[in-house]
This record gives sequence, structure tokens and C-alpha cells, in this order.
Amino acid sequence: MKYTASISRSAPNESDFAYLTQSLSRLHPGWFPQWGEIVSRGLRQELYSVEIREEQNDPSPAKIAGILPLIAMKSPLFGRHLIALPYVNVGGCLVPEGEDREKIETLLIDEAVRLAENLDVKYLELRHVREIRHPSLNFERRGKVLMELELPETSEALWKAVGPKVRNQIRKGEKAGLRAEWGGKEFLPEFYAVFAETMRNVGTPVYSRKLFEEIFQKLGEKAEICIVRTAENRLVSAALLVHGREITEVPSAGTLRWGNALCANMFLYWNLLKHTIDDRHAKVFDFGRSSVGCGTWHFKKQWGAQEVPVVWKYFVRRGTMDDMRPDNASYGLAIRIWKRLPVWFTKLIGPWIVRGIP
Repeated sequence: MKYTASISRSAPNESDFAYLTQSLSRLHPGWFPQWGEIVSRGLRQELYSVEIREEQNDPSPAKIAGILPLIAMKSPLFGRHLIALPYVNVGGCLVPEGEDREKIETLLIDEAVRLAENLDVKYLELRHVREIRHPSLNFERRGKVLMELELPETSEALWKAVGPKVRNQIRKGEKAGLRAEWGGKEFLPEFYAVFAETMRNVGTPVYSRKLFEEIFQKLGEKAEICIVRTAENRLVSAALLVHGREITEVPSAGTLRWGNALCANMFLYWNLLKHTIDDRHAKVFDFGRSSVGCGTWHFKKQWGAQEVPVVWKYFVRRGTMDDMRPDNASYGLAIRIWKRLPVWFTKLIGPWIVRGIP
């Protein structure tokens, strides 16, 4: 079979995407074709889509064989990068299983490498969850893992499985009068207030609220927000859920510091899991990525989540990969200062900074 490659400035066609994923019983939300436009508009960066199609001997439309959405990130602080995709945990080459899979993936990456050179970026980053080799990919990172929980048939079964320590913490939140509320984009103000303060507290610039508005604009009912309030109606926790095919992920969540005494974060996640099982009937819950052994890793592990290795590969053209690591010593002072800034100020300047961070 012969193939042709092309690059467009728009998101992959949804009918092409449906064709590529029709054989998958489970479809991670990170593969949704809308993410390219969501991230492009939410971060105000350029979208490119690499497509490989089968060559046809007749006038019928060429059949899609693989896609690779990319965001060209440009920042006066951090330079230029080409990423598949920022914010999203799972991405890179989408090619169905088959005898030509490796060949098609190579063609996709060939085009991405050429685009990286034409755009004069520092590096190309591909966020895969399996090994994909290419001679131009000259660096890789394996320090992060996705934390995924295989869900039982009922929330009652999960309640029994999590163990007495977790159950006691959830009960503490219930006894304190915490309550969970579910909604959609109407809860964006509450969600963003909690998320922005949480990001400030860990020293990280917050994404623009527009990114989350785009998620609801493009994904509709596939996205939900859960907020947690106290008995006094004070907002304490919030999370964004995105539902795929049998898989639900929580790409962003937060709990205010004073809520730790109420076990608000445990109460939040119990409600996320319960809702995912009982109302969305998902088979897998993706807690997101973590570094093995860190605090968030331990938090996710206590629910029974298992590690799914991620393989992020790079075509590095300039500089070193340590330049952008958050544990780089040169960022230590900036992080400490950020933690002391007023939340309103971080919401003002944070989106301008984070839009350029790969």
C-alpha cells in the first residue's frame, strides 16, 4: 500500500477520527479530535494536523490511515516548541493496529520533524503511551506514569476495595457536612476559583479560563464539573472530568488548603469515582500523570490505581531538555515567589506565562 502525507491548519476531520478508532473498545478522552482546537484557542497558539492517507486508483476520497495533531508554541520567555499535545496526557500518533502501522507512524513523524525544522523550534515532543521508534527522535523521558484504576461494576464494590483508612477519611468529610454538586459550564466560575488558588499554592502559573470554556464548547456533555461545598456553603474543592469510551479522566482538580482538615480532597475523589461508576458506567478512571513516589502518586495509589508508563519522545534541535524541567534549580526562586503572590494577580499574568510552557 502507498500513502500520501499532508499538513493542514485545522483539527482532524471527525469522520476520519471515527474511522481510525472504530475498532477500539476503549477510547481515552485524550484522543478526541477536538483537543487540537481546544488547546489552540485556549492557549492562543497555532494548530497543525499531519495526515496520512492511502493512495487511491479511483476518484473516491482517499481513506485516512493516521493522524498527528500538533501545537506550535511560541513564547518570548521559553521560545518555540512543537508539542503533541500541551495540557493533554495522551496524544501523539493515532494509527490503527495493522501490518502497516509502523510504516504509517514513521511517515507521520517524518512530516512532524520537517515541520519542526521549518518552524525553527527548539524541539518536537510526542506524548505516547507505548514505544514508537524513529531515527530523528534523539531523546526520551520515562519519569512520569499515568495512574489508572480499573473500576468495578458498582461503587459499593469500590467502597469495600479501598480499605478502612480511605473509608474513614471519606466519612470524616461526610460528617463535616461536605456535599458534592454536579454540573457543566455553569460551574466554571467556582471551578476556576478553586483551581487558580490551588495552582498558586504549588507555585505553578494557572491556565486561562478560556481553555476550560473551550473544553465545554467543543466537548459538550463529555465534560463535567464537580464542586464540593461545606455545610456553611463555602466552596472548598472542584474537579473537571472528561469522559471517553469506557474511560474517564480528571485533567484538572483542586482543593483549598483549609479543606485538608476536612478531608475534602478524599471526599471529592470518592464522589468522582462513584459518579463515574454509577452514572457514566466507565471501566477505567484515569487520575492523570505523576512522578513515581511523589505525593500525588501516593494519593492515587491509595485508591488502587496502577501505573501505566508513558513514553515521551523528542526531536531536540537546540538546547537541552533540562532547560524546561520544573525541578531545574533556575526556577526554584520563581516558584517560591509565585506561591506568595495574590491569587488575583496570578490569574492575570499566569495564563500569559503558561501558554508558552510545553
